[in-house]
Amino acid sequence: MAHLQELRKEIDRIDKEMVRLFEERMEICKNVAEYKIETGKKVFDRQREEEKIKAVQELTENEINRIGAGELFGQIMSVSRKLQYKLLAEHGILETPSFEPVDTLDKENATVVFQGIEGSYSYAAMKEYFGADVKNFHVKTFRNAMEAIAEGKADYAVLPIENSTAGGVSEIYDLLVEFNNYIVGEQIIEIKHCLLTVPGASKEDIKTIYSHPQSLMQSAGYLRQHEWKQVSMENNAFAAKKVADERDKTQAAVAGRYAGELYGLNILEEGINDSELNSTRFIIVSNQKKFLKNAGKVSVCFEIQHESGSLYKTLSHFIYNGINLCNIESRPIKEKNWEYRFFVDFEGNLEDSAVQNALGSLQEETRNLIIFGNY
Repeated sequence: MAHLQELRKEIDRIDKEMVRLFEERMEICKNVAEYKIETGKKVFDRQREEEKIKAVQELTENEINRIGAGELFGQIMSVSRKLQYKLLAEHGILETPSFEPVDTLDKENATVVFQGIEGSYSYAAMKEYFGADVKNFHVKTFRNAMEAIAEGKADYAVLPIENSTAGGVSEIYDLLVEFNNYIVGEQIIEIKHCLLTVPGASKEDIKTIYSHPQSLMQSAGYLRQHEWKQVSMENNAFAAKKVADERDKTQAAVAGRYAGELYGLNILEEGINDSELNSTRFIIVSNQKKFLKNAGKVSVCFEIQHESGSLYKTLSHFIYNGINLCNIESRPIKEKNWEYRFFVDFEGNLEDSAVQNALGSLQEETRNLIIFGNY
């Protein structure tokens, strides 16, 4: 035990010296930042860092230390870059997001587009966010909704982006990249699937169930208890409308309460989905680069080098600036086999210095950074 204590004292002595040298190095890094501020030279020099790490590794005596030294000095240079980005930001050199802060969104005079038909969960999310009397119209596809706001036919679109049990809606992520539209708000809707029939029908009458395939899957436990034929539909509200229009007691729909009430259907059972904690997050999208002054979440996407440690290094900019991540998704880049685009939601406001520092760092060290919005 005494021997172990002596070893720990030696480690403490070395650590103390390492901290002194680290702080000495960081002071020099400040001078480097000042030079780059004066000359306009970029902070991140990939070739220089790779050469530096290789040179340090060659000073080691074995393979384990070689790998460790590479990781250690990679981290030291990463911290150095973050300090330099911070100093550049303080001098107003890093690019800041060109979004307009506003006090409120004009909901009363807005025209809103949603995918599907009246009674869908998108319809419910729109009513919750904009109010019952909002002027609105529906389109067939998510792409149609994005086109409508891009062309100015609608002020806002309501689109589902994430379900708490099924995950992200990949098509929406792809469309956000394709269109110059921006997220200005979000609305979370609790998903409670209902068993809907025409008035007077009972469970004993039902032979066929209509619904979106995801809703059928989410209600699989309940539906397995019955020998009903299951037919997939494009949308839950379409299923409810079909049952209402055909007035057939042998047909039933799995859809939300909104759809049942809108089409005059009887709710035989509510909350038949397997998970009680099932919610869908909808985003409110505009073609205007604006955000509410009290917004607390930022959404971005970026591409990174297809090499070991790239994502880790990129996410370290959030850690350094004390920013909490809410969600991260990846989507394949169509033009590049086995390379991915990353979508990140994080807490913060575009006027926060920490957020500006993180975004400025990402702008320098990633490819094709897109800020989708602050909401």
